[in-house]
Amino acid sequence: MQEFWQWAGSFWWLIFPIMGMAGGAAKAWEQGAKRRHERRLETLRLKGELKAAELAARGGQVAPSKKPREIASDARVSSNQLLARLFQEHDEITARWLDYELDVAKLIAFPAMSDGRQPLTAAFLRAKKTADALRPVSADTEVSEQRVSEYLDAVGNYAVAFEIAEKDARRLRDSSFTDAERKRLDRAQKLLKVAVDESATQAERNVAYKRVREELEGLILLSDEAVTVLENQVAREITTGQAPVPQPEPVAEPAPEPEPMRQPKRDAS
Repeated sequence: MQEFWQWAGSFWWLIFPIMGMAGGAAKAWEQGAKRRHERRLETLRLKGELKAAELAARGGQVAPSKKPREIASDARVSSNQLLARLFQEHDEITARWLDYELDVAKLIAFPAMSDGRQPLTAAFLRAKKTADALRPVSADTEVSEQRVSEYLDAVGNYAVAFEIAEKDARRLRDSSFTDAERKRLDRAQKLLKVAVDESATQAERNVAYKRVREELEGLILLSDEAVTVLENQVAREITTGQAPVPQPEPVAEPAPEPEPMRQPKRDAS
């Protein structure tokens, strides 16, 4: 050990170039990460513009040879026509997202779709917020061409961001969890099947539902809407396997017999 310090004392001046090299490497890594992030954002933006152009083309039956803002201002494309198409696309994307958000089984299988800490999921949620904010009240609303163009771009970005986030969530699945946490998710998935099984008793469902919530505690945050949907599934009436009880048919009472007619008395001659 003493020899090492003697050597270090003799070559103390090497610390400065070593620190410089380390600092340069850290700076290069930081710049590389920044460039990768910028390229990802640029790819997202370009895909959003392509999607917006496609939406505009389908809304007005014109070839998407122009930029989205130019298509939105094209005289051949009715604003109401375009808005109606954008509303439909907007609602379809939201419905696909709610299919994950409200289905606990899907949340367990693809937890990244509800995790705002995931970069791509966070980007999707931001795109959703922007599209929702720019959405006019109705397709008949009088809005400026600039507003229609901005909403067009927002829906395009919303669609692309969802597709990217969905692919990433399906790729990740539960890989971001530890082995112990993955076992809890697996137990929760199995218990969930019992909780919504119509052939199980109500008591069995209730116990399974309670244990599902316990297993997911601290792993996946269920929205109030998802909890409501699940509770309704757990509490619904059990009908499978129960045949209706046959009711006896009413017995018809015999009709009363008519009384015999009285014959008039005859005088004896």
